[in-house]
Amino acid sequence: MGLGDKIDNAAEKAGGKAKETAGAATGDESLRAEGQADQAKGDLKQAGEKVKDAFKH
Repeated sequence: MGLGDKIDNAAEKAGGKAKETAGAATGDESLRAEGQADQAKGDLKQAGEKVKDAFKH
């Protein structure tokens, strides 16, 4: 996994966490769910990159 990919995935997860927190604080369930989805996408991307790395070695 390249450094750029790691940074992008971490940023997506952090942004998702911020959305989730903001949604929970304001009672906006749509924003909260969107934040959770963003975090899940970041996790999936990280897992995919780890699989790619495993096959490279």
